[in-house]
Amino acid sequence: MKVLSSLKSAKKRSTSVQLVRRGKRVYAIDKKNPRFKAKQ
Repeated sequence: MKVLSSLKSAKKRSTSVQLVRRGKRVYAIDKKNPRFKAKQ
């Protein structure tokens, strides 16, 4: 899982990336391409 300064760049990589907030952290989740996971 990548830790990125900006999750907008994670959203640009694939069309199926969803941004999810869990507690204080923001996660980028991609069910089709699991390698595009990221957190901030």
